Amino acid sequence: MGAHNVGKGAPRRVAIVHDWLVTWGGAERVLEVLLARFPQAELFTLVNFTEAGAVPALRGRTIHTSFIQRLPGARRHYRRYLPLMPLAVEQFDLKGFDLILSSSHAVAKGVIPDPEATHVCYCYSPMRYAWDMQHQYLRQTGHARGLMSLLMRWQLHRLRLWDYVSAQRVDHFIAISRYIQRRIERVYRREAQVIYPPVQVARYRYDRPRQNFYVTAARMVPYKRLDLIIEAFNAMPDKSLLVIGDGPEQRRLQAMAGPNVSLLGYQPDSVLIDHLEKARAFVYMAEEDFGILPVEAQAAGAPVIGYPVGGVGETVLHGQTGWHVAEQTAEALVEAVGDFEASLEGGDAALLRALRCHQQAQRFDVAVFEQALGESLAHITGDDDPVTGAVDGQQDPQATTVRQ
Repeated sequence: MGAHNVGKGAPRRVAIVHDWLVTWGGAERVLEVLLARFPQAELFTLVNFTEAGAVPALRGRTIHTSFIQRLPGARRHYRRYLPLMPLAVEQFDLKGFDLILSSSHAVAKGVIPDPEATHVCYCYSPMRYAWDMQHQYLRQTGHARGLMSLLMRWQLHRLRLWDYVSAQRVDHFIAISRYIQRRIERVYRREAQVIYPPVQVARYRYDRPRQNFYVTAARMVPYKRLDLIIEAFNAMPDKSLLVIGDGPEQRRLQAMAGPNVSLLGYQPDSVLIDHLEKARAFVYMAEEDFGILPVEAQAAGAPVIGYPVGGVGETVLHGQTGWHVAEQTAEALVEAVGDFEASLEGGDAALLRALRCHQQAQRFDVAVFEQALGESLAHITGDDDPVTGAVDGQQDPQATTVRQ
């Protein structure tokens, strides 16, 4: 499917399509690497509410937004315009772009490419709002019942149909994990290569002395299952738990936390890194598509006690760099913590275990991602350098010229 319309050795015109720019999370870290690799690429996104100049990766970049950017309340409530997002993303004019890279967990992969372009989608997940998170989306928007609920359910049904059809416009899928690879096959009936997202492993030290506390960090929303973690540690009053993050569930979680559980709220990266480098272990019970935080914890030398359905099952080695929890329940987590502590050894073994965690995290380092992505794009496009279209290391002298 798909063939680029430039001759070998010709400079490429590249479009990068990202769902939306509101916060700078895991998907945006991938975007940052893509932007660095394709410095002349133009960026397309439904809305961009990042502060001007606040994100170095976006400075000087040509950014195209959709009509949703100008709709009432879009800054705070852009998700409420989900039914309009397929229409919005299809309005982007990609005529003349040779290579399209979509960074997609919602609708970015649904752009309409130039017929001769090659479209590669780096897929975080098939659209969860339309598929397995439909009921949560309805609750969050206040439309779980009533006449409006029926209308929303019909709209989500239509969105599922569009999501499947638009997936067929993609020439090549790249999945963030084997877990998502299976979902892409099941939902879209498409094959996908797996390239794990990039983690900045060099930011973390693994050799700092460990202290006697556990830590978890996540956005405080229901599927992260922080309530389950707090419930488990309430049943282990001799063990200290620090919780980093904020979100709509914060007040409820604070009310249920026992005296041994401290909710620290939002913390800057420096504080999070400090706690990961000192914690006895990192606890994570969400069913994640990949889960960058458990990999970052291992980079910091902290073993991960986590629920292994999803990314944690692929990134955490049971009994070596952490401990898998048998079920997504508080009781199973209590049992896993006990088993983990029974496995601990003192003295030099703690540093050896931290080193093993750090080495496991290096499998997901930025350099590994860049190499795998470069090799994949070279194979897909048939060029040795997908950035410039050069063959056999021959870079075109016009490759650094911005084409408008």
